[in-house]
Amino acid sequence: MTVPIRPRERDALLQALRAGVVPRVGQRHVQVGRIAEVQALVADVERVADGGSAVRFVVGEFGAGKTFFLHLVRSIALEKKLVTTHADLNPDRRLHSTGGQARSLYAELMRNMATRAKPDGGALSGVVERFVSTALAEAQQNGADPGHVIRTRLADLSELTGGYDFAEVVGAYWRGHDTGNEQLKVAAVRWLRAEYSTKTEARAALGVRTIIDDSTFHDHLKLMSRFVRLAGYDGLLVCLDEMVNLYKLASTQARNSNYEQVLRILNDTLQGTAAHLGFVFGGTPEFLTDTRRGLYSYPALQSRLAENAFAAGDLIDHSGPVLRLVPLSQEDLYVLLTKLRHVHAFGDPIGHLLSDDALLAFMQHCAKRLGEAYFRTPRMTIKAFCDLLAVLDQNRGIDWRQILPSVELPKEDNPDLAPLAGYDEHNDDDLSSFRL
Repeated sequence: MTVPIRPRERDALLQALRAGVVPRVGQRHVQVGRIAEVQALVADVERVADGGSAVRFVVGEFGAGKTFFLHLVRSIALEKKLVTTHADLNPDRRLHSTGGQARSLYAELMRNMATRAKPDGGALSGVVERFVSTALAEAQQNGADPGHVIRTRLADLSELTGGYDFAEVVGAYWRGHDTGNEQLKVAAVRWLRAEYSTKTEARAALGVRTIIDDSTFHDHLKLMSRFVRLAGYDGLLVCLDEMVNLYKLASTQARNSNYEQVLRILNDTLQGTAAHLGFVFGGTPEFLTDTRRGLYSYPALQSRLAENAFAAGDLIDHSGPVLRLVPLSQEDLYVLLTKLRHVHAFGDPIGHLLSDDALLAFMQHCAKRLGEAYFRTPRMTIKAFCDLLAVLDQNRGIDWRQILPSVELPKEDNPDLAPLAGYDEHNDDDLSSFRL
């Protein structure tokens, strides 16, 4: 029995893929392959939920699917009752700086905070509200003063760097909630989002003497991981993409300062100093292995991120901090094209615009035009296939052979593609496509 795909989800998915960007919804409809890599990240998510910590560097070429993979991991984390937050690095958002770029990155992370109930971001206020609500329920159940219960629950935060003022700000939110002072609640959320640029402004609004600035980026992420636990969630997963922007920094001193911050995060997570906190970084191979500008240019990081020398040839090891996205196989790509065809038809096989033979012919066309890049970096192939579906949809009388006239059926010409002709898209368990 086929399950129809809602028009809104179908349109959002196809529009994003045609533009070459990662869709925010519907990833489950097009996820294929890489089951071992997904399972490795699922284990990390479960470790964070159990009170541990994790860090991963997801490495792949441009267009290889890093961002899609990070979005998939975030959706898995949300299903596991974690809070997730994500941001892309750029020249104005870095891990370490003295000009506000690190604070800007933290602010972007907080704006993109997501929960299962609010997966599209903007969930910080909801997390604080949930903490207050659970504290009120506990106070009512025990007949205690709500303010005392909140102060008691926040006491554990005071032992961490910046924890005292963090607890004071959450307490200010509670006072605003109790007295109906919306301005005080807004001020508290602004502080938690790192939107105050001066201590004077924060002190006038909330009575605290510190703000979240460039020097406290990592400390406040650890505080936030503790706080989301107090709010009833199982941990915090931080996803940072486009790490190649650190590699592009012209200043050696600026690069090394950012790499020192990466080293600090790596040490805290691997040594177990952080609890209920996970990091997933997305970057290119050059960002990792370039010994002049990449992470390998920093000796302490090179020794920690060196890959297992025994995992050579067909041997794999997904337990280390570096996770390389291997290219999609031809079977994976064929499954992906069948899924895209199915999405375009709103989940109804009767509406498929291309036959199985046409899919094989399109793969041969891509192999001739793009070479190995058609499955090594599938972004271009996906865009081309969505473009082909769009043309066929708007020109219903045309046959696909008129668009790809030089491509013959690959079953005879390309024996490598012939086994794919018997594939049943509704029974793809043998290809281990992952579903949430």
